[in-house]
Amino acid sequence: MTAQRTTTPVTGIVGLGSTGEALLHLLHRAGHTVVAVDSDLDVLARTAARLKAVLAAEDGPPRPDVTFTTDHTALRTAGLVIEAVPDDPAVKGEVLGRIIEVCPPGTPVVTTTATLSVARLAVATGRPDDVAGIRLFSPPDAGSPAEPVRTPLTSPDTAAAVDALLASAGLNPVAVGARPAADATALVLGFLNRAVVLFDEGYATQHDIDTAMRLGCGLPAGPLETLDRIGLRTAHTALTELWRRTGDSAFEPAPLLSRMVAAGRLGRTNGDGFYAYDETGAAVIDRPADGPGDTDAMAVRRVGVLGSGAMARGIAEVTARAGYPTVLVARTAERADQALEAVDESLTRGVRRGRVTVRAKASARELLTGAHDMAALADCDLVIEAVAEDIDVKRAMFTALGEICAPGAVLATTTSSLSVAACAEASGRPADVVGIHFFNPAPVMKLVELAHTGTVDQKVLATARAFCATLGKTTVACPDRTGFIVNSLLFPYLGDALALLERHDVDIEETDHAIRSGFGYPMGPFALLDTIGLDVSLAIQNRLYACFGTPEYEPAAVLEELVAAGLLGRKNGRGLCTSGRR
Repeated sequence: MTAQRTTTPVTGIVGLGSTGEALLHLLHRAGHTVVAVDSDLDVLARTAARLKAVLAAEDGPPRPDVTFTTDHTALRTAGLVIEAVPDDPAVKGEVLGRIIEVCPPGTPVVTTTATLSVARLAVATGRPDDVAGIRLFSPPDAGSPAEPVRTPLTSPDTAAAVDALLASAGLNPVAVGARPAADATALVLGFLNRAVVLFDEGYATQHDIDTAMRLGCGLPAGPLETLDRIGLRTAHTALTELWRRTGDSAFEPAPLLSRMVAAGRLGRTNGDGFYAYDETGAAVIDRPADGPGDTDAMAVRRVGVLGSGAMARGIAEVTARAGYPTVLVARTAERADQALEAVDESLTRGVRRGRVTVRAKASARELLTGAHDMAALADCDLVIEAVAEDIDVKRAMFTALGEICAPGAVLATTTSSLSVAACAEASGRPADVVGIHFFNPAPVMKLVELAHTGTVDQKVLATARAFCATLGKTTVACPDRTGFIVNSLLFPYLGDALALLERHDVDIEETDHAIRSGFGYPMGPFALLDTIGLDVSLAIQNRLYACFGTPEYEPAAVLEELVAAGLLGRKNGRGLCTSGRR
């Protein structure tokens, strides 16, 4: 018996969750006749309605038919069948068995498992030569990465069919490898799970958490957006399987995630997750233009920057380029001059790269002055402290600022891991103090974490938010707490990556490659650690652990050993990545 052929390829898809639906759209757009199977009538109806809405919105030429059914026997006509159900071993095994039962021998069957062994699934079907896999790191769009997975028993015809499937769907074949892919998936799932916990704590809104991680770390999507896209049930199943297999509490699904799945809130799949989605599957996000009380923002005419390091110089460049007369105050006249020279060099590089015009450079330099006496800050409407991350040093600076600066002037600290409240208390005028955490390099990075204490005046908060907007920055709001949003989510992820080094089979470059190629992150965790600086990372983790005392923040022993051995990362050419070693 042979599979029936038609004038267009007939492809079966079993499971219309986020991955199955995404593949349905890609293959239908590529001209495949699709047989879509799911056991849930509501899922079938919703997927069919969404496909209809997308087709109506696109208003393109007619496409082949899609059959939506609960009947697996409809797959007999398919020349290839994709299994796209959640990564539960029992569910995968049952569905693959039903596909094999109805499809003729020689029909390629493709599993989309991300965490299970394709070889074991294949052998369990009794027809391992017909079974292969595609590793999809997230529900695919055109051009998304996909890794063809062949077992030692996969036939050449099945392997060729998988390659042809990826090409037809417009997916980008990548070579990652089972072990690096599994490690990368576990790292990302742990990170996503912690984001749910942070949101459930009420620390920040879903929009601010997602914006912080996109802009602060360059991620292609925020963690809660990503979970909605993956599908909350799919993510919950994968986390549960990792937790069962490893015993690592980092993979225990966040209580909120479990509650949402139990309540049928599954993400983009059914239009209700951390965000709402319309009939085409597009997110419906209510983003107010202004924060509460922003109409009460006070005028900022002159800006002061306290400090002469890289962060202070970058902030001074940003404020001067935005048209604010800015004074940079350093400890000595020599340091002030050196800081201005560094800003001038940065502006020159900007002109060379086409990011800054010659006129804008001249205007910024005219607006920027240097000083070594804090009295120069007396007539500033807003002062930004950017000295060393040492609470005693910062408190001393704020004590002086509280005395020198005019009544009503906004006093801001750029700390990323110290207490804003401690700075506010030292100033003697806590209602005037707010955290404005710029990201390095300040002229490039768009994100600012706006950290507020319980004592800050709402007009001060509104002024800080409006001021950052005039700099071209995007603010996310969060209460004063060590790590704010970005560091509190980033460093447990980096710590999990360092913990992998305890195993003998981990390759740093392969893991980084899996994160970049599979998930689209700008760099892998080890390259990122080198970029931040291993000593800086250790200091931040120590602060986080001192504050929270929970296992996810405890610095990895290997990080302490690396720093003690003088491996600091990119800054001294000795770090975790090959490119940083000597």
